[in-house]
Amino acid sequence: MKGRRPRNSIRPLAICLFRNNGRFLAALGNDSVKGNEFYRPLGGMIEFGETAEAALKREIMEELSEEITNVKYLGTVENIFTYEGGPGHEIIMIFDAEFINRSLYEKEVIDVNEADNWYSAHWIRYEDLLSGRITVYPEAMREMLN
Repeated sequence: MKGRRPRNSIRPLAICLFRNNGRFLAALGNDSVKGNEFYRPLGGMIEFGETAEAALKREIMEELSEEITNVKYLGTVENIFTYEGGPGHEIIMIFDAEFINRSLYEKEVIDVNEADNWYSAHWIRYEDLLSGRITVYPEAMREMLN
């Protein structure tokens, strides 16, 4: 898969919350080994020589074919985890931004294409995250939503 690093290295990522009216955008994921569903904001790998903001803009264009504006840095978190039975380690720069195409804020589900793998992103209510009704990764991101 494009942009993937070996499991024994640290992945630098840029992700975006796309906050809107008490909600944020996150893609639905699943860990078949743990048997759990989770959500994760959109974005992806920062490539060598690329700024985090440039990586975010590129990833959103690749995944949604959409442009973003008003990009604001929120913070960085470290994420050490197990996914599909293997260890992972990420340094994640988290941003907020706006879609130029305002119609995306009206959709409940947005189709995402990453390297010809299709999945869905959903507008998640902060209260569902904060109450624990849903799981969102990275977990440390929760503090940025308060």
